[in-house]
Amino acid sequence: MSRNERLISLVILCLFAISSLYPIISVFIRSLDSTVATDHSWGHFDNYATAWDQGNFSHYMKNSVMIAVFVVLTALILSVMTGYVLGVVRPKGGNIIFFIFLAGMMVPSEALVIPLFFDLNSLGLTDTIWAVALPQTAQSLAFGTFWMRAYFRNVNPSVIDAARMDGASEWQVLWKVLIPMGRPAIITQVMITFMWTWNDFLIPLVMSPNGDFRTAPMSLAFFSTAHTSSAVLMAAAAVLVAAPMIILYIFLQKYFIAGMTEGAVKE
Repeated sequence: MSRNERLISLVILCLFAISSLYPIISVFIRSLDSTVATDHSWGHFDNYATAWDQGNFSHYMKNSVMIAVFVVLTALILSVMTGYVLGVVRPKGGNIIFFIFLAGMMVPSEALVIPLFFDLNSLGLTDTIWAVALPQTAQSLAFGTFWMRAYFRNVNPSVIDAARMDGASEWQVLWKVLIPMGRPAIITQVMITFMWTWNDFLIPLVMSPNGDFRTAPMSLAFFSTAHTSSAVLMAAAAVLVAAPMIILYIFLQKYFIAGMTEGAVKE
């Protein structure tokens, strides 16, 4: 690329970055305003403590963390194993199984949530963590299988053949050879699954009618309804809910970008 092309690319990227960061920065700045209309000072970090207490976010954040950890870990372990089988072992009928997983990605949760509620209610699972976590695990497993299968199919076959010639079993090939190599792809799946689970609104709303397992985004909706007259506290609550995802991305962005780049490779 010439110098002018690099300059134009930099300007375009900066414009996109500004347009993406502006809403986040504006909400953060608004969250530090004074809640008193006549007070125009700034830097009121105690707004976060006020929003945390009034919105009972300690309980809802705990619910979100428990559900997200369960969904991310369960979906990751299962999708790594199914992705390995479909991408490396390639048993007879594997393509049919893969298309079934793809169908799970195509059907929206809105089409399944009502019959799923009655099924789980008949089993006595509604208003429990399982009613919220298991459907999200199933949704994330469909994507995870697609994602990990793509990674395993793009691995150099000579690496797998060399491990097998050294006497490694299929289990050892997976956990001792391919998984350490696939850290970017795995971390990318973790981040995407965590984001989907953390932001999900419909399943916790339907599967926990009494609100015992209301998650942080749900509590933010109810908090905004109760505090429509205080835009400052609503902004503070929004920052609290978004903070875990932002922090996670900051620490793992290098692996996330590498994983997305690898995932763009054609099979």
